Amino acid sequence: MPPACTAGLLALLICGCRTPQPADTALDLFNGRDLTGWTHVLEDPSVPKEAVWSVQDGILVCLGKPTGFLQTTQRFTNFRLFVEYRWPPGKEPSNSGILTRIQPPPRPLPRCIEVQLRHGNAGDVIGLQGMRIGAGQLRFFEGRSPAVGEISGVRKLVDAENPPGQWNQVEILAKDDEYTVWINGQLVNHVRCVTRAAGPIGLQSEGGEIHFRRVRLIPLPSAIPIR
Repeated sequence: MPPACTAGLLALLICGCRTPQPADTALDLFNGRDLTGWTHVLEDPSVPKEAVWSVQDGILVCLGKPTGFLQTTQRFTNFRLFVEYRWPPGKEPSNSGILTRIQPPPRPLPRCIEVQLRHGNAGDVIGLQGMRIGAGQLRFFEGRSPAVGEISGVRKLVDAENPPGQWNQVEILAKDDEYTVWINGQLVNHVRCVTRAAGPIGLQSEGGEIHFRRVRLIPLPSAIPIR
């Protein structure tokens, strides 16, 4: 790893690099009442959105089948994103993810940068459908599958997920070509050479029921223009 990257990672490990942001810049992407501001994609387009996602007592409930995702109508490149999720009490934890920088065309597993929520792998950062993450960094992996095409990613540093049934807090800092992820206040990943693009934020339906109750985003400026 180049010296500058080593120094940057060391600083993250020491202080977490949380920069205070004005409260009035935050956007509540989920309003706690309905799905205003969100559209959806499902592998079976005949299934209505309401059959997969619903809002119950301020909680966004996703049943996990069929595969697909909700996505914001707004597009973002650089941001600080806060998401709270849990696996429902009394049920087996399953698979989901936070999708970012989603790119066309619409498909159930889109071209995007995913922060994995799959139980046991929460905090992995993955590029789907050829969305690139640079090789050569620690915990890097790559592969290919019929469903998601070419993938590349960086596995989490540590497991910081709470036991099933308890709420988890995820914080994602996307800054140009770097992603940093915290789960429950613990640094779990720092990834370099991530594809830069503007795109929606998505919440994934994939496998089993999952609950969300907070989706808040602070837009950040870009230091490098997107071409």
